Amino acid sequence: MQVLQAGSHKLLLLELDLDFISNIAKQAGFEFKLDDGARSLTIDLSAPGRQSPLLLFDAADPGNLGWFSRCQFYVDGNSGAVLQTPIAVANVKDRSGYMLPNSIRLQITKELPATFRLPGKQPVTEQMIYAVLYNLLNALLNIGVGVCGGSIVKPLAGRTETFGARN
Repeated sequence: MQVLQAGSHKLLLLELDLDFISNIAKQAGFEFKLDDGARSLTIDLSAPGRQSPLLLFDAADPGNLGWFSRCQFYVDGNSGAVLQTPIAVANVKDRSGYMLPNSIRLQITKELPATFRLPGKQPVTEQMIYAVLYNLLNALLNIGVGVCGGSIVKPLAGRTETFGARN
């Protein structure tokens, strides 16, 4: 990790180990594709052998109350940001425009404000990002991740039916 000074702004530059992230995705049971950019790392994840969709659910639906009460992570449905982490989530669609229920795209931001803190006011380190990533992947498979509001990130599990004609 490096500290960068840009005028009056201090930034933390994470130096993420791609092999370590690959091992995390393998241990969690995902197939993956990594795209390492200058400012972020994008991971396309899929769980092709999984019979049920990934546990990304609508947190506002009363039918999903059981998942909501036990989930560890919440996603802002307007931006895709996983709250209190440098990770963002996006749905993956097939060529026809349908969402793939066993696939998801994650983006880890490498440049963070020096004041950024993880839950519990923990400072950011690469090791903490690896732990958060492992826990998020585990939650997508076993525990559940809640989508809070918005229309950008769509739930994959729970009551996800839409009403009206599909264009």
